[in-house]
Amino acid sequence: MSLSTDRKIILITGASSGIGEATARLLAARGHHVALGARRTERLKALVEDIQETGGSAEYHGLDVTEAEDVRAFADAAHSRHGRIDVMINNAGVMPLSKLEALKVEEWNRMIDVNVRGLLHGIAAVLPLMQAQRHGQFVNVASIGAHAVSPTAAVYCATKYAAWAISEGLRQEVGGDIRVTTISPGVTESELADSISDPVGREEMRTYRQVAIPASAVAEAIAYAVGQPSEVDVSEIIVRPTASAG
Repeated sequence: MSLSTDRKIILITGASSGIGEATARLLAARGHHVALGARRTERLKALVEDIQETGGSAEYHGLDVTEAEDVRAFADAAHSRHGRIDVMINNAGVMPLSKLEALKVEEWNRMIDVNVRGLLHGIAAVLPLMQAQRHGQFVNVASIGAHAVSPTAAVYCATKYAAWAISEGLRQEVGGDIRVTTISPGVTESELADSISDPVGREEMRTYRQVAIPASAVAEAIAYAVGQPSEVDVSEIIVRPTASAG
């Protein structure tokens, strides 16, 4: 029996703003239950209240994806409450861009911790549960930066290529029971650029982001992948502004 028309239990990391928030709202509006994780719990609380006021089903948990135990507790709480996890959306990410010569080593490490280790922690927390129930789907949010490198973005692109590679390896390993989708957004309206401390990177991103798509467009791509029949695996979607040259 296809699970595509069923109410799914969906976990979303980085759900307090941007793509994560838009995805939570859309999937809840389509009848799924969303369990939302992020560090900014006050935002999550307000988001869950909004979803519930419009008839949706949602819960939230404080979550730092760089801490493996945090992610495991997030997954275990949802699994204990609902008896299954149907979809894990690994969305949390940071993007403090700078040229390598700026030597922003702490920011490099932060990107590696969130964008790569955070993704791996999500897989480690949920994969055994999905293998035991013999169904499930990972949706891993990478970036157009997984496919093209630009100045100031070398480390960010490296982390997003890693996300793409990890997703592809996972897809090949899990067999027919578990689906794996990579979503690679182009320039998207979000708070990601707010973390850029380097003035050169900040100015280049300001120019780059003059053409952007709303986070809701990426949410629609995620919902499309989630909504396919269980025997259909949408391996990757690249979604970017029509006017984007790269």
